Amino acid sequence: MTAPIATVAELLDAWPALAPYARTATLLRPSAGRPSPYESSIGGRLLWPEGEPWPRCRQPHLMYVREKLTDNEREAWRGIERNRGRRRRSGGAHVMTAEEAETQSRIMDGGSLDLVAWERVRLVPRPVPGDGLPMVPVLQLCARDAPTLDWPTGTDLLQLLWCPQDHAEPEGQPRYWGPVVELRNRASAEIGVPSTAPPVPGGAKEVYLPTPCRLSPVEVLDLPDQDELPRELHTAVEEWAGERGTDYNQVLGCLPGWKAGGWPSWHLTDFIPLDCRCGARMRLLLTLSSGGDPGLNVGRYGELRVFRCPENTDHPMRLNLQ
Repeated sequence: MTAPIATVAELLDAWPALAPYARTATLLRPSAGRPSPYESSIGGRLLWPEGEPWPRCRQPHLMYVREKLTDNEREAWRGIERNRGRRRRSGGAHVMTAEEAETQSRIMDGGSLDLVAWERVRLVPRPVPGDGLPMVPVLQLCARDAPTLDWPTGTDLLQLLWCPQDHAEPEGQPRYWGPVVELRNRASAEIGVPSTAPPVPGGAKEVYLPTPCRLSPVEVLDLPDQDELPRELHTAVEEWAGERGTDYNQVLGCLPGWKAGGWPSWHLTDFIPLDCRCGARMRLLLTLSSGGDPGLNVGRYGELRVFRCPENTDHPMRLNLQ
């Protein structure tokens, strides 16, 4: 007989010590559609004040460049390959020496090598020409659809835009590589008639242009990743869930997908504490996911997460990819 599937409510009833870790979250559940500027959406038109300048990204973009190897670099590479061939033919080791490996690493300089054209191919930051690249509307969230978020006083609208290009550790975002993100909190009643459609960025990466989607939000209880629980408690609840045919880490904790609030997963890295400049531990505000109807691809087909200071929403946000 198959064991019953455990639910979050049953887990909290069985383990009261887990209750303080439960957070209310909103799964956004996008589906392709034609949202209006007056509703929550992904990739739709934003309720944007007439006359307010559209944000543009002026931070350097990561661009692929091709660089011809010098004669010395090309000859050094060929010499290493000739030495490896001689060692193979004489029955010696096939691996490179430490010195040869260091030389090849220096020649590639963080990129890859096109051995046909003898060119080094790598991503490097390049200044943005003109007055910058127009940002792209990614998410608009109305307070009525995510009431449990910590909404700044007097606001009922959260908007997220990003630059549809990659960046290497943009200002204020150490250890982050991806699109530059901008948040706007607004009072919808003060906007009135929405502005016209935003400018279309030239040269945008397709994976950062969302397909317009409407949202079907649902409120849920979310539980933390194992790295954010006491070890003994996680071991106990994982065993309890397993006996009931449920994987805590895959089903009950860190619910996946587009999400407002809740807990972040640390499935690609160990836990990374993100602290605000004021010293407060930042909390998950939004999770943006790859795939599905929005058709985005962040990181390596992963999740982009936005963290915000729980003490002061005016403090700078932090970004993280998993």
